[in-house]
Amino acid sequence: MVTLGLIGFGTIAREIVSAFPQDSCRWVALTREGARPAVPANVSAVTRLDALIEARPRAVVEAASQQAVAAYVPALLDAGIPTMIASIGAFSDPILAARLTDASRNSGARLILPSGALGGLDYLRAIAALPEARVRYTSRKPQAAWRAELAALGLSAEHEAVSLFEGTPAQAAKLYPKNLNAAFAVALAAGIDKVTVSVVADPRATGNTHEIEVESSAGSASFRLVNAPSPGNPKTSALTALSLVAALGELLDREGRH
Repeated sequence: MVTLGLIGFGTIAREIVSAFPQDSCRWVALTREGARPAVPANVSAVTRLDALIEARPRAVVEAASQQAVAAYVPALLDAGIPTMIASIGAFSDPILAARLTDASRNSGARLILPSGALGGLDYLRAIAALPEARVRYTSRKPQAAWRAELAALGLSAEHEAVSLFEGTPAQAAKLYPKNLNAAFAVALAAGIDKVTVSVVADPRATGNTHEIEVESSAGSASFRLVNAPSPGNPKTSALTALSLVAALGELLDREGRH
């Protein structure tokens, strides 16, 4: 039975655990002090980072927040534990990004950035070397995903689409740390300086929609993904957990499950 780690035990972490046969994995989940999540029999909840490290998991999946990436992932990498990051927006902090990259390089532990709710990242990585390339990423979600943000601005998207934001990937990651990890995944693939981010609350959106438009000397491309929202969290696409599961399975197959 392989031991795997989790940072956080919310909707995404639960979906990851349920995707693996219960008798194939032992999970150790790092949760907040005082939190008492209901966990399956094959999951142990701990509240100290050293307890997670002492369990020597084959790999750890961060499924909590950008703050959790900063607080825990550098030490996991320093300890030689491969770590997968769901909150890719954490890389909008250049100091943290350098710390993570250095820790991975120095220890040899893999730092894994899954595709999450997106596709087409291989195309974006290919055109990243072209200085004139320009990418526009639009996040278009139903108003239920933006209810608090709309209320704070005194806006309603009941009948018409409302533009909530347009700017850089770094600004988007700071303003919407739980919603726009996909935007920074695009930025990391294509180059931060090439990407413009737009956020739209749209009553006609049938799911969490990601639109990527690319113009470069290599040609033009347009990607549109309409992802079903996660049943437990309308701000997150169901595809996010599936992507983490696939990346984790590939890691285990590559390094051996025993």
